[in-house]
Amino acid sequence: MALSSLRLQLRFLLPLTVTLVLAAMLAVPLLDQVTLRWFSRDLNSRGMLVAGALTDAVAEALQTHRTERLRPLFERATQDERMYAIGLCSPSGELLQHTQRFPPELSCRHALDVAQQGEPQLALAGGSVHVGVHEVMGLPPPPAAPVAPALPEGGITSGDVVPLPAPPANPAAAAASPPQPVLVGRLLMLHDLSFIDRRSQDTRRYLIGFIAVLGLAIALITVAVAQLSWRGWVKGARALMRGEGVLAPFAPVPELAPLASELRSRLRDLEDEYRRAQGPEAEWTAERLRSLLRTRLSGDQVIVVSNREPYIHVHGDDGIVVKRPASGLVTAVEPVMRACSGTWIAHGSGDADREVVDAGDRVAVPPGQKDYWLRRIWLTPEEEQGYYYGFANEGMWPLCHVAHVRPVFRESDWEAYRTVNQRFADAVVAEARREDPVVLVQDYHFALLPAMVREQLPEATILTFWHIPWPNPESFGICPWRREILQGMLGSTILGFHTRYHCKNFIETVDRYLEARIEHEHSIIAHQDKETLVESYPISIAWPDDAAAAWPAVAECRRRVFERLALPENAVLAVGVDRFDYTKGILERLNAVERLLEKQPEMAGRFVFVQVAAPTRAALDEYQSFQQRVQLTAARINTRFGSAACQPVHLLARHHEPDAVNELFRAADICVVTSLHDGMNLVAKEFVAARDDLAGVLVLSRFAGASRELTEALIVNPYHVEETADALYRAATMPAAEQRERMASLRSTVREFNVYRWAGRMLADAGRSRLRARIEARVRRFQEDG
Repeated sequence: MALSSLRLQLRFLLPLTVTLVLAAMLAVPLLDQVTLRWFSRDLNSRGMLVAGALTDAVAEALQTHRTERLRPLFERATQDERMYAIGLCSPSGELLQHTQRFPPELSCRHALDVAQQGEPQLALAGGSVHVGVHEVMGLPPPPAAPVAPALPEGGITSGDVVPLPAPPANPAAAAASPPQPVLVGRLLMLHDLSFIDRRSQDTRRYLIGFIAVLGLAIALITVAVAQLSWRGWVKGARALMRGEGVLAPFAPVPELAPLASELRSRLRDLEDEYRRAQGPEAEWTAERLRSLLRTRLSGDQVIVVSNREPYIHVHGDDGIVVKRPASGLVTAVEPVMRACSGTWIAHGSGDADREVVDAGDRVAVPPGQKDYWLRRIWLTPEEEQGYYYGFANEGMWPLCHVAHVRPVFRESDWEAYRTVNQRFADAVVAEARREDPVVLVQDYHFALLPAMVREQLPEATILTFWHIPWPNPESFGICPWRREILQGMLGSTILGFHTRYHCKNFIETVDRYLEARIEHEHSIIAHQDKETLVESYPISIAWPDDAAAAWPAVAECRRRVFERLALPENAVLAVGVDRFDYTKGILERLNAVERLLEKQPEMAGRFVFVQVAAPTRAALDEYQSFQQRVQLTAARINTRFGSAACQPVHLLARHHEPDAVNELFRAADICVVTSLHDGMNLVAKEFVAARDDLAGVLVLSRFAGASRELTEALIVNPYHVEETADALYRAATMPAAEQRERMASLRSTVREFNVYRWAGRMLADAGRSRLRARIEARVRRFQEDG
């Protein structure tokens, strides 16, 4: 600790010392120059004063030609400690008079040259002197008296002509204009500069002393601040590692606030790496999730709310049949509920659902195992039309997906949406055995439910996960009830999205449309005295370790699929498995298949694309129109490139059970996922999990959240037909060695980042939140009692 602190201090002190030394080295010469300029101006001013005092005497002496009288005057003037010598020069440059110390080698012309320099200094044997030249103005010397003409030797007699002096040409002008001052001489003044050197030395000593004292003060302050900061940073880092500050509106140390999210994420990764190093049993599994629930949420009830139920009971030929719906949400959440043994509340949509529930509309699932309870909510056709088909899927779904479909918002749909959300919220309250259950709200069907549950169960820990993308603030502003939706979602304790980008969009949307305090460093939104953590939790699937043992071999799966579809033995099989939804890019991948066959004619008769498209929301006009366009496009491609022996496109528009989908994945050479906008897309991960033979190629849209994790896939822009077609050809011709290398990396990623890790991180954050809330409640009670 002390050594680390010393190193931290040296990081400050060494650059500080170097900086101060350089500053002193630069400042001293600069200060000398500035001091010299100041004193030069001062000496010039003093010289002008002395010259002014001597001007009259000098002018009179020059006028009377008695310059020897000036020497004593000059000597007295040089008694000043700064005055070294004085000399008098004639206008023509002749040295007329000087003091005793006037340098004999200095001529008037040389002194004039030195004085005209920028720094008028002259180096003498005794030291440097400052040379100043000051002009002396005065009246010109009087002219000599006119000489009278010589008289005759005998005197002047009558008749003699005596010459007289010539009178002035203009006597009046001569009498009217007085004589003008003219340059009569120059005073040379030499000032001793030795006192400037003494002053400069004193100044340098003072400056160096000041810098030393300043440096010492800064060093002491730096050491103190570094010591305190180091201790604070260590304390803050330890607090973050203990989980403190994760859900609070402030970090233990403000300076660590920008790093809190990154540090928390990295600590989680290190924890996973450590557990991986301990062996396979340390990976995220259902048992590890149960262990986390026992330690972090011991005795706490877990309730899941979603629109789609995990099991549907329908009438079949042999009675009531149980089906698993085609839903990524069910794929992800159902294994978590098996581990948690809680209650799942969902809409009962099967025609036999009412026949299997008890008096409380509950049924134990999965059939034969009964790991958890499924509570079904019944909706009228009008409510389902307004809430599900209307507001949720004609409004919120296209609003949140950038798929170029206009959202539709109706007042009646909004009223149905609110009514159904309240009914589900009431069911949560009814199922809650205590005041603080853990409620997992799933997806865009229940944007209002968190606040409704919060109103009735203030102590509940509500985790809302938004399975679809979140748009930017401008796009979300289309919704007429944007404020109500945001306020409903902010009833959550934790609000999860697939990616940080979607978190950022949501925070910016709240900032745009609500009055809320936002802690950007911690991704915390405080609204109406309630805080919500906005965090990214990339969803995934359960890794099929146990199920894989019962799978048929890849060769057997390929044989079955090829026989069922009557495919040629040498066919390259590409598959796509989606709901029949316009956001999945089905039309775009069909166009890419068509372009591939155009560019690579040799692939006709060999390349086969099978699209599984489970019907969904068929009551909506947009979906009906989309299905028709897909069917027409598939028919066109088969007409252009098909033959009696091989059709290039097989469109299977019906529901497939998980085993049938898995068989198709294991038989395929390529899996194509070309979502136009997707939160995650679990089909890509399911394909990777199915390929335990390390064969097959994944073609993945860059607009799917999974592309951020599955980087070894062939990433494409589905809007770019040429790029997608080229990727399909590259996948069809990829060597087996490259396939194995890519698939091994993909499988490692999906196995590590599985659904139990997704749920575990959310529930771990929920556990920390609940612990902190309980501690704060005890502190409040203690203070109230005190």
